[in-house]
Amino acid sequence: MLTDKHVAIIGGDARQLEIIRKLSTLDAKISMVGFDQLNDGFIGASKQTMDGIDWSTVDAILLPVSGMSTDGKIDTVFSNEALELKTEQLNKTPEHCVIYSGISNEFLDECVEKSNRSLVKLMERDDVAIYNSIPTAEGTVMMAIQHTDITIHRAKVAVLGLGRVGMSVARTFSALGADVKVGAYESHQLARITEMGLTPFHTDNVKEELKDVDLCINTIPALIISAKVLAEMPLHTLIIDLASKPGGTDFRYAEKRGMKALLAPGLPGIVAPKTAGQILADVLAELLTNEATN
Repeated sequence: MLTDKHVAIIGGDARQLEIIRKLSTLDAKISMVGFDQLNDGFIGASKQTMDGIDWSTVDAILLPVSGMSTDGKIDTVFSNEALELKTEQLNKTPEHCVIYSGISNEFLDECVEKSNRSLVKLMERDDVAIYNSIPTAEGTVMMAIQHTDITIHRAKVAVLGLGRVGMSVARTFSALGADVKVGAYESHQLARITEMGLTPFHTDNVKEELKDVDLCINTIPALIISAKVLAEMPLHTLIIDLASKPGGTDFRYAEKRGMKALLAPGLPGIVAPKTAGQILADVLAELLTNEATN
């Protein structure tokens, strides 16, 4: 149980609602910031503004999966209020206060360091990332169907990267009958691709390997689908970039060449917010419960 645990949930999307439900069931005290347009009521949860929170009682702060922008702004779909978390506010929290975010950046890292608080990046946890790869793969299939005029079955598909998302995506498209090849750069990853019954290639050869694909799915958070690579790809190729912003594709050149390239980070929150929220809620509940008992 999380009785007497005060959690400030700042911004986010529909995934946050599942987290609020879970923590409310565990008897946590919840301050919801950036939810003024939300009509649902939750037991033990109250709508607040950034100025209205008593930061001295906050045991944990939950930011959206996307974290915050490089200038400290926090996105929310339930309010038009401009949300911003500052070091001054973190300094007012108890020393044991922990900040939870999906990902981080230099701005958030600096705020946490200056306030000497702990930061947990949920999307770097294997359990969260692997569970999230399931709705990500399903959402990628949905996008491929929506934006192409061919079947996935027998389509030539290239997946770039064999991380937790890349592996699930490659398996899913292969199971649907696509001809899947996967690009990676480490020898053990290339061996795993072979073991999976898929065609491996080294990412150093990406320019040659993408010359004949119908669909390219990128999971590598670096510019790998450059202008030089795009110039050799078929015009009909659909690119779905799942890497975190700004992605790994030269979108400007893709548009100039008339190719369809879609940046689609955060698919779980779009295609399956309930499931994605429950994944985060279960992990957060465990982390907060462990902190409460320590």
